[in-house]
Amino acid sequence: MKKYLLNLFVIVVDILFLIVLLYICLYATTDMVFTSVSLMHHLFVKDFYFVIFIIIALMYHEKLYTLRYDFWQETKGVFKSLVLAYFIVLALLGFSKTSLEYSISFITIYFVSAMLFIPVSKRCFKKLIYKFAFFRKKVLIVANQEELEVFKKEFEQNWYLGMEYNQNSYEAVIICSKDTSIYDVNRSITKYLTKKRSVYVVPYVTEINFANSNIMEYSNIRYNTIQIENKLLNPQNIWAKNIFDFLVTLMLLPVFLFAHLFITILIKLDSDGAVFFKQYRLGKDDKDFLCYKYRTMYENSDKLLKDYLDANPDEVAYYEEYHKYKNDPRITKIGKILRATSLDELAQIINVLKGEMSLVGPRPYMVIESKKLAEFKEAILKVKPGITGLWQVSGRNNLTFKQRNELEIWYIKNWSLWADFVILIKTIKVVLSKVGAR
Repeated sequence: MKKYLLNLFVIVVDILFLIVLLYICLYATTDMVFTSVSLMHHLFVKDFYFVIFIIIALMYHEKLYTLRYDFWQETKGVFKSLVLAYFIVLALLGFSKTSLEYSISFITIYFVSAMLFIPVSKRCFKKLIYKFAFFRKKVLIVANQEELEVFKKEFEQNWYLGMEYNQNSYEAVIICSKDTSIYDVNRSITKYLTKKRSVYVVPYVTEINFANSNIMEYSNIRYNTIQIENKLLNPQNIWAKNIFDFLVTLMLLPVFLFAHLFITILIKLDSDGAVFFKQYRLGKDDKDFLCYKYRTMYENSDKLLKDYLDANPDEVAYYEEYHKYKNDPRITKIGKILRATSLDELAQIINVLKGEMSLVGPRPYMVIESKKLAEFKEAILKVKPGITGLWQVSGRNNLTFKQRNELEIWYIKNWSLWADFVILIKTIKVVLSKVGAR
């Protein structure tokens, strides 16, 4: 009963939001100079309800009202539904020859607004509704202690899921296959399916995002295969990623030029030396390239570092593990700000324009780090390095060198344009909150 009540609440809230958004868009476009926007104001709002019905139907088809997704996975489903709904609406209007009564410009504004604000609306509503224990989904986790703690922590931190661990009274079951035999996993699935409607199985292989994989069925032998593809080796995906980099960089170019002028003035006022720091880094296919950063260190940095390490030998061991110093004496006053905000890496937009880097990808490793990459080197250097990446939004300097490598490999194995988009958005949050920055 609780499940259906919550689903009904979410659907009703989405419908009401779409209606309110319609009025807001009508009001906002009243004074805009669009050829046929004014025609919209002479139509009854009920004439637009078919659009809202299509949107809700497609979001239901994406199971946004029946499954509890993470925010980004749900947002992806919202975007997918809205894009498809947009083209369906245009096609229906064209086929019914009523397109002249509707403004294409208005419909476009409405759908773009929906893409921006529906995720915000859902986030606000779920933040409110999940404060009530009644609406939180109780889940039993069948796993070893390590995996159990991982899921309990996820449920506590990721409130958007609306889930909580409960081993006594539960509505769904998550079965982790790690450290468990196939026989025991199958037995657990059978056991809990007789008690509950929903059972979720966590595969033992955790380095692959199976949400982006295709499942093939072999009905005669009752087997399934899961297609795993290295998407960043697919020429079509490489082309799509390059186009994505170019378009986003083009949009950011005015902001970059303004920021460049401002940063240049600050660096020149703070200390003597060049604006850019240039250093050879490992690039795609193990080809070195000259990587740009804004200078954050004094010109006599080598002597400053030598004197500091002589006085603080414990920093040598720290650098070996994290490839950073806790208190680097070489950094200028402006340099500390640039590093804390990651603005020093904004200069790498130049490398993106030159085709040497991507906006998102593995970090550009120093040439002297080549051997330390060890078994990760071949996979990491198969793709262009990025200005930001998965490791930057997953702990940044709080991660060890090996942990960064593992995240780079996970990103490469599970790449998608949506993942790049999410990482870019998360990077803004991380930079603003200065997580792990030094």
